[in-house]
Amino acid sequence: MPWPKPPEGDFMAVTPVNATTLGDFLLRSAQHWPDNTALVFADTRLSYGELYQAAFDKARLLQGLDVGVNDHVGILMSNCPEAVEWLFATALSGAVAVMINARYKAHELAYVLGNADITTLIAGTGDNQPADYIGLLCEIYPQLQAGGAAPSLPEAPLLTAIITTGTETPPDNGLFVAETELMASGTRVSISAANARRASLPLDQSCLMMYTSGTTANPKGCPLSHEMVTRKAFTIADRLLFQEEDRQWNPLPLFHLASIMPMLASFSVGSCYLTDTHFEAGAAWEQILGERASVLYPAFPTIMSDLVTHPLFAQLDPAQIRLINNVAPPERLLANMKLLPKTLHVSAYGLTEGTGLSCYSNPEDDDATRAQVIGTPLPGTLVRIVDPSTGCELPAAAAGELQISGYSVFRGYYKAPKATREAFTADGWFRTGDICSLDEHGRISYRGRLKDTFKVGGENVSALEIESFLSTHPAVKFVQAVGVPDPRLEEVVAVFVELNPGAACNDQQIMDFCKGRISSFKVPRYVEFVTEWPMSATKVQKFSLRDKLITRLNL
Repeated sequence: MPWPKPPEGDFMAVTPVNATTLGDFLLRSAQHWPDNTALVFADTRLSYGELYQAAFDKARLLQGLDVGVNDHVGILMSNCPEAVEWLFATALSGAVAVMINARYKAHELAYVLGNADITTLIAGTGDNQPADYIGLLCEIYPQLQAGGAAPSLPEAPLLTAIITTGTETPPDNGLFVAETELMASGTRVSISAANARRASLPLDQSCLMMYTSGTTANPKGCPLSHEMVTRKAFTIADRLLFQEEDRQWNPLPLFHLASIMPMLASFSVGSCYLTDTHFEAGAAWEQILGERASVLYPAFPTIMSDLVTHPLFAQLDPAQIRLINNVAPPERLLANMKLLPKTLHVSAYGLTEGTGLSCYSNPEDDDATRAQVIGTPLPGTLVRIVDPSTGCELPAAAAGELQISGYSVFRGYYKAPKATREAFTADGWFRTGDICSLDEHGRISYRGRLKDTFKVGGENVSALEIESFLSTHPAVKFVQAVGVPDPRLEEVVAVFVELNPGAACNDQQIMDFCKGRISSFKVPRYVEFVTEWPMSATKVQKFSLRDKLITRLNL
């Protein structure tokens, strides 16, 4: 039987469904807590009233540019207040916000701009941006460098406007326009017209599209509705016991749901969200300590490692942090718990296709349990474990593919019917591709990727098992394992290792650490040391690591 089981007992204990449009979600917070601080960036603070007013003004501007309901508006910028304002402005206009990875290079950006059918692009400029986006766009479309009338872009035929934020002057043609110029021009609809559109939007209409990458050549668009996004935000806040007085620090990029959904969860209770244009441990600690953050959301081992090894960690009052979210092997989670023993440590499971986070640890579980299992699914998310070869549902404790269903599961990839058909079962469940198990209480344990196992001489090897073991090495900050071809054993293990700051280690020492402690066929044959990781949003692209190693070694 799929989890969770139907609720038992008093109906008064059941939480009713709470959902609205994304624009009204912010309006609700602005009306309830107009003077509460909603956002804190390095040098900017916005109250809920100020954030809503800025978003509503931008929504009027978009509609003045003839951005229509269901049009796709691309947002290309690093974390900054303007990115949040434009996200809500797009939702208030009834358009779909396409949050574009700020790290994209020309090839990746060109694909998304064309595939997503973007009509208006918001591009950040200035020193706080990680790239010269005007230059990048001119590299993709050389005709943008010419002056005069708006050029034709056959590769992105629907793109009719590029709005630049910041102080940089865009090329003088009919496609680029500076935000400051638009704001001064009076190109906007009336307040009553903007409110009429806002109030007319249905909950099942898309408001957000995120691109997710896996092992495919190009990322795939995942449209998400107002209901999916806002309803999930309310359930996250409820699970993590968010309160108005909380102050959440989250360094993750706004083009990823691991940033957007926790931010919305904070907004749902009128609390404060702290972030910055990029993560740097020293600046992060200054913000965490100076703003008295009570919730930390580092989420990934590399960020957590940088935080706890920084000298400013010693200045933290352990009682300051109420809750921290991390995703890491059990050994690393237990080590984190020892470092912050007064803090509630939780982890999460999620994916873009499920509107981000689908499961969090149960706060009432003890530390040992929360280190080993993720927890039960959030309300409205159904899960089951099936045998990947037969499709039959498996009993408690048995490992198989995790499949999910419910309101928050997207309906299909944008303009990719074949990929959509392959992603869903005949009875409508989404295939996550993750190997998990459920215990007798319905709590999920993550075992690895379905395609993240490989055969060494006929023996199945889990990449997660090797990564978990090597993460206990004192010099290892982060590690990823893959299988690479071998003429005798079919595949052998290769690991990619990032060392802790100041640590020294060579490949033989990594291998020696494994010998005699794990099975011989699991000992890495190849060890590569890296300082940067090929990423899709916040996930490491293992196929890229594997392909480059195979090419370099001519395997």
